[in-house]
Order: sequence, then structure tokens, then C-alpha cells
Amino acid sequence: MIVAILIAYVVLTGLAVILYLPKLFGFRYAFRKPPYRRAAEKRRIAVVVPARDESKIIGDLFDSIDRQDYDPAFFTVNVIVKDPSDPTVALAEARGARVTVVPEQTRKGDALDGYFKALSQQERESYDAFVIVDADAVLDSRYLSELNNALEHDYDIYITRKYAKNFLGGKQNRTVFSNCSALTWPIIDDLGNTYRMRKDIPLNLCGQGMMLRRNVIEELGGWPYRTLTEDYELKLDSLVRGFRSMFYPYAILYTEEALGRSENHNRRVRWLTGYAQCDKKYKEQIRAQVRSRGKYTSGEREYFFGIAPLVLFAAATSACMVAGAVVTIAYAALGNPRWYAALALLTMAPFIVLYVLLFLFGVLAMFAEKDAFRSLSAGERLAMLFYNPFYLLEYIPIYMESRRYVRTGTSPVWKNTERSQYDNIDIDKTKK
Repeated sequence: MIVAILIAYVVLTGLAVILYLPKLFGFRYAFRKPPYRRAAEKRRIAVVVPARDESKIIGDLFDSIDRQDYDPAFFTVNVIVKDPSDPTVALAEARGARVTVVPEQTRKGDALDGYFKALSQQERESYDAFVIVDADAVLDSRYLSELNNALEHDYDIYITRKYAKNFLGGKQNRTVFSNCSALTWPIIDDLGNTYRMRKDIPLNLCGQGMMLRRNVIEELGGWPYRTLTEDYELKLDSLVRGFRSMFYPYAILYTEEALGRSENHNRRVRWLTGYAQCDKKYKEQIRAQVRSRGKYTSGEREYFFGIAPLVLFAAATSACMVAGAVVTIAYAALGNPRWYAALALLTMAPFIVLYVLLFLFGVLAMFAEKDAFRSLSAGERLAMLFYNPFYLLEYIPIYMESRRYVRTGTSPVWKNTERSQYDNIDIDKTKK
């Protein structure tokens, strides 16, 4: 019994590895940055900031905008609020920002749609691109200059490098949970999106630090996305509309990560619930266009089958551990001395294999963009790497919870994330 279960586990794991080999080989792109091009002309860029009830923390963003080395004549700051009495309005106007009030907004998609539709045709055509930035962000001093350089590349959508704003403060501004959350960005971008970009596959997008050319907004007629993850919805719509996306690592933005485990859990439940909402909305449409064409594009193939190797490996490991636990209990009850072999080989060994692989995955992600973690002490980095496998495994119950929300037609309750206070933010800590 032990040998038969172990053989099945090894065979299924081996099959998962074989299926995952293209992605494994694709990890090499994480260490090859795209060619750097310096723009010969300056384009006009609109910085768009959804900022409902964000008066306590938006000052850091305004300060970083004031430090931009890009000519102020070529960019404007546009702040979106829900209530005209929001204190954010006075703060924004004092900095010369344009304020758009969208009273009917219930989520970020509503705010963005209200802003884009409030623009006249002449105003919209005055911009070459729009970059969406959350109110808790801080921009590197060359952020807008690098966005201008990014527009030398022929893409429709650009996502920029994200570092943790938490690392700009002291140790009180970060925890092992926020550090693991920060490690998610090189996992998504360096280990995933660099490969997708090489294969011309729509990237996994993030609404924080995402730039869109004017033609995207014109084709969309505003911002039609209303799921909890409007950025992922744009990715799936890109499979339909043919928008091309680029990860541009030279433009750096700092975003705040949640400190507590509960806050991290709530954020990830919202994300995965949004992903499930998007799948429900777009899957049949994408499947229909595959049928009409008679073949898959690279992007469609990745969408339908990209995580299959990981699911197979996770399922094989879980099944082996459960079977091992059952066999262990049965053998122990019967007095069979082989119960310890079942426990070691079928329950403990698969978990150790899973943990080691996830640990190495985290190490690879950290080294893919090691400058992001430069300000962490050696102890903080080790704690992050050793805890990260458990952080990633938490996605399994989170996924099940998110599917329950979609199945019942409900959404997780929105809970405000507690903001940290920063004194004397020093971006040079994490700059190259």
C-alpha cells in the first residue's frame, strides 16, 4: 500500500514538473530586463488618483510628485473623491491638482469611469497616456520620466515596478506578513510577467502603477470594469480586444502592504473573489472565440491551462498526505509497525517537498529583484523566506472562501486597511 501510493505521487508530480517546464525555463527572463530607450520627446501624462477618504496618507504621494524630475508642463494630477466635503479636496487643490467628484462610486471602477467620462474630448486628446496611482503610493523621483521613456515601446498598457512603501520606514512599519506580501510583486512580475511579455501574452495587471495609452481609454469609452479586481478584468478583456501589455521595471513606485495577518487575509479574499467574478464573466466569451478560430493563442492557452501543472502537483501532494494519514492511523490501530513508514513517506515527505519548493521559489523571487529588499535586515529576510511557503499555502483556503462568495452571489465585506505613519521617508534606501 505504501509503495503503491508513493509511486502514484511520484508519477503525478513528475507529470506536473514536465508540464511546468516551459514556465521553469521562462524564469530566466526574470534576470533579463527589457532594452532601455530614452525618449526623444516629452508626452503629456495624466496622473489619476482614486482617493476617497484618503486625506491622512495622500500627503506622501503629493510630496513625491513635487519631487518629480519630469517637466510639470507635461503632466497633471487628477484626484477622484466621492464626497465634495472630503478633506482630500482641499489638500489636492492646494497642490494644484484637478479634483473630480464621483458621488455614485461604490468601488474603484466607478471612480475611474466617472473621471474618464468627465473629461471632454479635447481634454482627453490632450493626453498621451494615463497612469493610475493609489493614494497610499510614493513615486520615485524619475517615475514620470521613465513612464515617458516607456512610451517608446509599442504597447497599449504598461505596469511598473512596485516596491514596498513599508521598507521606507522603520521596523515598526513592517511585519513578516507585509514582507511576504511585498515578495508577491517579484513573483507576479519578474517570475511571471517577464515570461508573458516575451511570449506576447497579456500580463497579470495591477491597477496600482498601471499606465494606459489614450487609445485604450477611447476604445473602452471610459472604464467599464466593475468587479473587485478591475485590473484582472482588463487582462481578460485584453484577450478579447487584443491590447498588448508590458512590464516596465525602470519606473519604480512604492505601495503600502498590510501589516497584520487578518488584513492580508481580507485583501487576498477580495482579490481571489474578484478573479472568480472575472472568470465567470469572460470564460465563455474567450472559449467561444477559440472555437470560432479553431485554435488557441498563447494567451488563451495560458488562461485555460496555465495553472494546471500547479493544481496537479497540489492535488497529488494533498491526496498523498491524506492517504498517508489514513494508512498511518489504520496501521497503528492494527499494531502494524509500518505505521511510522507511512507517516514519514506519505505524509511528512510530500509536505517537506512542497515546502522546500515554495521556499526556493521565494528565494528566486527575492534574488530576481533583490534591490527591493535591500533595507531589510538579514533576520527579516530569513523570516520572510521561511514563512513565505505558509503564506502561499494560505491561498488554498482563501480560494475556497472566494468561490463561496461567487457561488452565493455575495461579496466580502469591505474593511479599511490600517495605514502606517511615516516620518522622513527616504527613497534612497531602496534605490539602485
